[in-house]
Amino acid sequence: LNHSKRPSIRFGLSALVSALLLSSCATVSSWDKGLGADPVFADYRGGPIIERGDNPDQSQVSGTVFVDRNKNGQRDPGDTGLSGVAVSNGVDVAVTAADGSYSLPVRDDMAVFVVQPSGYQVPHDKNWVPQFAYQHKPAGSPKALRFGGLAPTGPIPSRIDFPLAKAADADDFKCIVLGDTQTYSNQDLTYFRDSTIHDLAGRKGGSGADCVLAVGDVVGDDLGLIPRMAELISAIKAPQWWVHGNHDFDFDADFDEDSADSWRQRHGPNYFAYEISDVLFIALDNVVYPCTREDAALKGREYCITGDRKRYNGRITDDQMRFVENLLDVTDMEKTVVVAHHIPFVSFVDQTSPTHQTDNVAALYALLDGRKALSLSGHTHTVENFLPGDSLKGWEEQVGVTTVPFHHIIAGAASGAWFQGDFDTFGVPMALQRMGGPRGWLELDFTGGDYVDSYFGSNLAAEQRMWVSVSTPGFRSWFDEIMAWRSERRNERDPIPPLSINDLPDVKTLTPSDLAGGSFITANVWHGSSETDVTATVNGRTYTMIRTQDLSGEETKVGAEWADPFATQRQLSVARWSLQSRSGIERNQGWEAFQGSSFGPDVPQPQLAIADRNMHLWRLALPRDLPSGIHDVRVEVTDRHNRTFDETIIIEVRDQRPDPRFRKDVYDAFEDGPPVRD
Repeated sequence: LNHSKRPSIRFGLSALVSALLLSSCATVSSWDKGLGADPVFADYRGGPIIERGDNPDQSQVSGTVFVDRNKNGQRDPGDTGLSGVAVSNGVDVAVTAADGSYSLPVRDDMAVFVVQPSGYQVPHDKNWVPQFAYQHKPAGSPKALRFGGLAPTGPIPSRIDFPLAKAADADDFKCIVLGDTQTYSNQDLTYFRDSTIHDLAGRKGGSGADCVLAVGDVVGDDLGLIPRMAELISAIKAPQWWVHGNHDFDFDADFDEDSADSWRQRHGPNYFAYEISDVLFIALDNVVYPCTREDAALKGREYCITGDRKRYNGRITDDQMRFVENLLDVTDMEKTVVVAHHIPFVSFVDQTSPTHQTDNVAALYALLDGRKALSLSGHTHTVENFLPGDSLKGWEEQVGVTTVPFHHIIAGAASGAWFQGDFDTFGVPMALQRMGGPRGWLELDFTGGDYVDSYFGSNLAAEQRMWVSVSTPGFRSWFDEIMAWRSERRNERDPIPPLSINDLPDVKTLTPSDLAGGSFITANVWHGSSETDVTATVNGRTYTMIRTQDLSGEETKVGAEWADPFATQRQLSVARWSLQSRSGIERNQGWEAFQGSSFGPDVPQPQLAIADRNMHLWRLALPRDLPSGIHDVRVEVTDRHNRTFDETIIIEVRDQRPDPRFRKDVYDAFEDGPPVRD
C-alpha cells in the first residue's frame, strides 16, 4: 500500500472503465531453493474478532487492525493498532488510521476482509486456510441449496477486528500455483494426493513454499469435498489461498450473487487480495453464473437467456472492478500486481470461444496500465505462457483485445485432463492435458517484485521440462485415421476404433521413405514462450528448431502435422476403458469421471482430450539423407530466464523397419529336441 495516502474510502469506476465495460529449465536445485530456511509465515491460528453488541447504525461497519504480538488471537494490552492497512467490503477500500481503525459502508451481501499487508500475516485455521474475512448476508441464501448455502448472519456486528502477526522478512519467497485440481470424488482426491501432494510435501526438507494459490476448480461440483481438499493441501505447510472456479459454485443458485454462498460458508470470500513482500495478489471471481442478459448482449453468448439449463460466462462483475480500482488507488505503483482468476483473460486453445475468455478484460487492462503485472489462471487444462505483445486471431472479436500487455500464464492442471488416461507407476492416471503437457503445478520464485516461473510435472523427474519425439508419415496417417473415426457420430460409427497403439509403427525407427515423406524431431516444451530458444543436435551438428505457432495474430494450427506424437500416442489408445470385474458392483466397471459419468467397460478408446494443437511445440525436419545407423538427438532449451535444460533420444535409420513382434516363424522352424542323457 501507499502509506503516504491519508485514510480514505474510494467509490465508483472511472468514466474510461465504464466505457470499456460497455464496449523452464529449473534444475533439481530449483526444487531445493529455500529449503531449510525459515518460512515467511509461521503457524498462526485464529481469525477475525467479532463483537455483537448493540449496533444501532447498520449502515457502517468498523473495527481495528492490530498486531497480535503473542499470537493468541486476542487483543491484549500492548497490542497496538496498525496504520496503512487496507480493509474492504468487496467494493470500497478503507485504509486504517494511525490507531488501526477503519470504517466502511455496509452492503446487503458482502465479505468484510483485511488485505494482508507486506511484513505481516493473517491467522489461519488448522489447515493453513487464511482466516481474514467476515461474511455478511443477513437473511442467508434466498433458498435451500444442495451444499447448504450461506446461513443467515443477522445484523452487522458492532465491531470486526482483524489480528495480524509479524511475518519473517520476505524479499525472497516461493508460491505454488495449482491449476484445476478439480476433484469430483474422493477417488480423485486420492489421485491428487498421490501426485502433486506427494511431490510437494514429500520433498526432502519440505516444499519450500510460502504461499499456495489454487486458481479455481479446486473441487469438481461436490463442495462437500472442500474440507478434505484443504487438509491435503495443508501438507505443504503454507497458507493456501483459493480462487473460485466454475466447478466450485452452487449449480442450483438462481442468481450470480448467490452462486458462491456454499463456498463462502465452507471456505471464505470468492474474491479478495493479500500482499507478500513487494507483490499485491488480487484474486477475482470471473465466472458469472447464471449468466444474464448483460452477457447475452454480446455476440455468441445468446445461450445465457436461451435453452433449458443455466450457463456461465467469463466476466469480471462491476463490484469486483470497482474493488480493483479502489485497491489500486491506495497501492504503491512500484508493487507488482498478480491477478489470479479462474477463466483466462485470453487463451490459445479457446481463442475463438465466447465463453472461456473474459469479456471485459480490456477494462482491467486499463486499470493496470503502467504497472508491472502478471495474470494467473486455470480452466483450460493447458499450460499457456503469453508474453507482452503475443497475439492470436480470435481475441479481438471475442474480448476486444489484440495483444496481451503483460505476462499471462495459464497454470495447467493438477488433475491433467480430468484424471483420464492409463495409470502411471504411482497408480495415478497420466491424464496428459489438452496440449500434451503433464498434470502438475506452477512455481513462482519471487525476489521482491520480480519472479522466475517454472512448471513441474507431477510424478516426473524434477529436471524434466518437455517431451521429445518424432513425427513420421506413419504417425500422421495413424493419427488422422483415428481422429476421422472419432469425429463420426458415436451412435453411427463402428464401436471399435480403426487402429490402436499396436498399429503405430515405431516413430524412432525411420526408413528412407519416412525421411523422404517428411519426418520431424518434436519438442513439446510445456512452459515454452515467445522467448524460448530450442535447438537439436544431430550427429554433432546443431540446428535451430522452429516453433509451430509464433503468436503473431495467426489462427490455431490443428491436425496431425501440428500434434505432439509423444502425447497423442498415449491419448489415442487408452486401455483403461476395458477395466471390468465379476464383483457385481456396477460402478466398479470401466471408470468414472466428472459427475459420476461412466466410461466403459469397452474396447480401448481415445481419451476425451487430444493434443491436436499446440502453442509450445517446436520441430526440426530431419535430413532426408540421414545415413543408416543409430543417431542420438539432443534437444536443448533456453528459457526466458536464460536457464537451460535438455533431453536426448535415440533414433534408428534402417533400410526396412524391423518386424516388432517375436519371430515365431524363425523360432518354430526348429525343434528343441529331446533332452540328451549321459
